[in-house]
Amino acid sequence: QVHVVESGGGLVQAGGSLRVSCVASGVTLSTVGMGWFRQASGREREFVAAINRSGTSADYADSVKGRFTISRDNAKNTVYLQMNSLKPEDTAVYYCAVRPFATLGQRQRDYIGWGQGTQVTVSS
Repeated sequence: QVHVVESGGGLVQAGGSLRVSCVASGVTLSTVGMGWFRQASGREREFVAAINRSGTSADYADSVKGRFTISRDNAKNTVYLQMNSLKPEDTAVYYCAVRPFATLGQRQRDYIGWGQGTQVTVSS
């Protein structure tokens, strides 16, 4: 059974940086794509970033492009999201999930193994 656990969230000031991690189990990470999503209070969950199985291609939401970087370490079954120049509007619970396809994608219904998420709070 595919399962992920997110970690690394916390409280940071605007303009600061934070890296969140996602460890996957029940799957060989090198065979699947991965994605990060977020859900702010009172809002729907939205796409943030995705990476293909080899780590050679990535996709980002316009709101985070140039500030966030998704990466992966297949040997550790771990995916990372490096977040720089954080803004208060980045405050949300961040989730990662597995995309069992070769191509990148933003649709949540194409992802499985959702974790409990990690809270990121950016103070102004």
